[in-house]
Amino acid sequence: MVMTEVLDKLKALQDILAKKNLVELSIDDAPKLLSSQEELLARMKKGYIEKNDQYEKIRQHIAELKTQLFEAESSREKAEKAMDTINTQREYESLDKEIKDAGEREQNIRKDLQKDERQFQELDEELKREEALIKQQEGELDERKTALAAEIDAMKKEMASLSAAEEEVSPGINPETRFKLERIIKSKQGVGIVAIHGNVCTGCHMILPAQFANEVRIGDKIVYCP
Repeated sequence: MVMTEVLDKLKALQDILAKKNLVELSIDDAPKLLSSQEELLARMKKGYIEKNDQYEKIRQHIAELKTQLFEAESSREKAEKAMDTINTQREYESLDKEIKDAGEREQNIRKDLQKDERQFQELDEELKREEALIKQQEGELDERKTALAAEIDAMKKEMASLSAAEEEVSPGINPETRFKLERIIKSKQGVGIVAIHGNVCTGCHMILPAQFANEVRIGDKIVYCP
């Protein structure tokens, strides 16, 4: 096989290997496209769980405050009814104090209860919004996973086609030359066969020894940029 035919084969192989490298990179990078969306969804779920825990604590506290309020109201009402049966000034003062203390407790409990109920309502609305958003994100992520799986499947088929083309063009190419070309193409972003301009390699842009440049111009063998 004359050198021009070998060179044509190497150029064809270079094109195939360059495409294979791009497809391989795309397949490797494909799952990374989902990672940011998955991380966002995980943070949303974590925040939802934390907020829901707070929601449950406030709900429990509201129930406790309502019990305390009932007890304070009952204590006040009981003391007010007892006013009808007092006989001494001392009993009056004692009951009056009890009524005032119970009334003060009622007011404080009502304030705390109103505050918790407002916060409870706000959390309830936030949780509903976040739950809907999480469902939306999950749906979008599932759709993206399905689409990505189809894309990866198509790329794998393309890889199989390129591998077949590679095997078809490879006969007649020295195995060592083929191996070196593969390594060069991977490290040089798809370019392994380049021209020289003057004494300069257009691949690495380094000045070449004059003897080496002459060997390239003679073109009777494959030479590698030093």
